[in-house]
Amino acid sequence: MNMKVGVIGCGSIARLRHLIEYWENKHVDIVAVCDLEANRAEEMAEKYGAQAFTSYEELLKVKEIDAVSICLPNDLHASVSIEALNAGKHVLCEKPMATTSEEAEDMIEVAERNSKTLMIAHNQRFVPSHQKAKQLIDSGEVGKIYSFRTSFGHRGPENWSIDGRNSWFFNKDQAIIGALGDLGVHKADLIRYLLGDVAEVGAFVETSAKENTEVDDNAVVILKMESGVIGTLAASWSYVSGGDNSTVIYGEHAILRLEDDPNYSLIVEYKNGEVVKYELDKIQTNDEGGQTNSHVIDHFVDSIAQDKASLITGEEGKKSLDVVLAALRSKETKKIISLQEVLVK
Repeated sequence: MNMKVGVIGCGSIARLRHLIEYWENKHVDIVAVCDLEANRAEEMAEKYGAQAFTSYEELLKVKEIDAVSICLPNDLHASVSIEALNAGKHVLCEKPMATTSEEAEDMIEVAERNSKTLMIAHNQRFVPSHQKAKQLIDSGEVGKIYSFRTSFGHRGPENWSIDGRNSWFFNKDQAIIGALGDLGVHKADLIRYLLGDVAEVGAFVETSAKENTEVDDNAVVILKMESGVIGTLAASWSYVSGGDNSTVIYGEHAILRLEDDPNYSLIVEYKNGEVVKYELDKIQTNDEGGQTNSHVIDHFVDSIAQDKASLITGEEGKKSLDVVLAALRSKETKKIISLQEVLVK
């Protein structure tokens, strides 16, 4: 019997990722969609043969629904996820999973209490170049890791959000966190996937590219990993000519260039002068629909069907969120922040 799913929020991320990928998964039936704007919900309901709702509370009352995607503004991620988990639904929540560490803890606790899957929609772990890089690092082929840089930037959410410049992304009350929550948290999750957990964070965070908003649009973060490796993370909505979603790992025996070349998803430059170029599936973007499957939905569905933990559990999502929260605290205090500290808003 196919899994019955509902999607809460019918904006761009739902249209470009969640709904398309659920539709393409032969083990899933999309039975309900929800949006405060009735026309958006009705449009997606008609397209996917689902029931339209303007109230997520009413959607959660539908007993046949097994799982939901939460595709809402950041400030609603935790509260709606918790209601869905308490309603007996598995939850795939968009990133950042919450806007405080306490909210994230609550989500994890509720998921555990209800014996339901809580997965956070970080797609960077599923990118072929990132998975290949992890294999090379874990095998010892790269040797000791010395440093890294990782960046995620584009022209800003106004260029792809369904509401354009009026998007919630620029509303401090709804977004809480700007480019760091939109893009930086993805790279925090990636670098943790590749190199282990983060120990300390220092950051410069600014609002310099976008007008009439209080959320961050440019951040440069210095990370020290628990292993002692140091590197930088950049998140920006100010890359006016296009996106950068690259990572470079500097190791003892080789340099790994991930998504740093237009033709090769991974380039390995060895100390002895040898260069290996891998042609792998490209990293996903949200510029247009129909691009490479992110594998997030498929992994979520498989995790539920096989009753096994996902790659991005609530605990993993919280650790990546905490890196971003530490960066914001570093900016406010002008101090290096230890991830061992209890992060409060």
